[in-house]
Amino acid sequence: MSDLLKTPLFDAHVALGGKIVAFAGYELPVQYKNGALKEYTAVREGAAGIFDITHMGQVRVEGVEALKFLQYVTTNDVSKLVDGQVQYSALLNEQGTFIDDITTYKINNEAYYLCINAANRHKDVAHLQKEAANFDVIVSDESDETTLLALQGAKAQAVLQTLTDIDLEAVGYYKFSEGNILGQHGIISRTGYTGEDGFEIYIPNTVAVDVWNALLEQEAVPIGLAARDMLRTEMGYALYGHEISDSVTPVEAKLMWITKLDKGDFIGKAAVEARKSEGAKKRLIALKLIERGIPREHYKVFVNGIESGEVTSGMHSPMAGGVALAYVMPKHATEGDVSIEIRGKQVPAERTPLPFVRSNVKK
Repeated sequence: MSDLLKTPLFDAHVALGGKIVAFAGYELPVQYKNGALKEYTAVREGAAGIFDITHMGQVRVEGVEALKFLQYVTTNDVSKLVDGQVQYSALLNEQGTFIDDITTYKINNEAYYLCINAANRHKDVAHLQKEAANFDVIVSDESDETTLLALQGAKAQAVLQTLTDIDLEAVGYYKFSEGNILGQHGIISRTGYTGEDGFEIYIPNTVAVDVWNALLEQEAVPIGLAARDMLRTEMGYALYGHEISDSVTPVEAKLMWITKLDKGDFIGKAAVEARKSEGAKKRLIALKLIERGIPREHYKVFVNGIESGEVTSGMHSPMAGGVALAYVMPKHATEGDVSIEIRGKQVPAERTPLPFVRSNVKK
């Protein structure tokens, strides 16, 4: 018997012809019967794609010291948030490396909502609850009762508006609102992992199938893990276990923009300051192949013929060709001839700014 978990939408994925794989402890669709490329195209070229991302974790933080607590356990400056705003942030350990990257939702001064990565859920919750013992705050794991959907693409707003009394036009980028979604209370945020306009939808498990089916009836296209990763990689968004992990700090990962060293003390601050002072051990860069090829995770990266690092995420982008994120030696981050070893051949590449394709998020 499999120890893998199923989301409330598992049967719906099977009925749609989803190819089920193991991912982050769950059985999830990697693609549906029309294939990942068509799913990717639906999101990039004007439709609306629906993703089951219920495997992500949801944590509620409540109490009179909620702000003080989150300021200490996260890297970003939570005091800058207003009610209804979302913030990208991270949890670090004392060594200044990543426990996880997260999003923080401010409901009010004494109530916040966190979205955490699936594979890190239990580790994150244990860490947060351990630290919460020193604050007047309660940390509650609501993951098992919550379904999380992402609706991404140019038609996302029009499709979702038919299901909710929330005025979606008034929900700005990295903002959220609470309201009625098919008769149940839920949260809708204008956030996502694709570089397209869209929303993430938090609802009780009891209404998950109804909301999923209603979105399909509005011609939303079901999207699997493969297309989601294609969309994510094209934007250069970090993924835990790839660009970020417990072996890198925000200095290496180009995430000092979410690490506010001037906000006061927080877990990992001293280690990050030390790493910033001494210099990064390696640097994250974006690469585009000059010749044909598909770079994959762990492929070796060479600069001036010297092995310098490896690919953390790579793919063939339908819009940009062979693209990759990679860590290299700091001295090679900006200078030298770059190549990626693909099947024993060093394929030339060039450094490039991110994103690899244009972002269409509505800011």
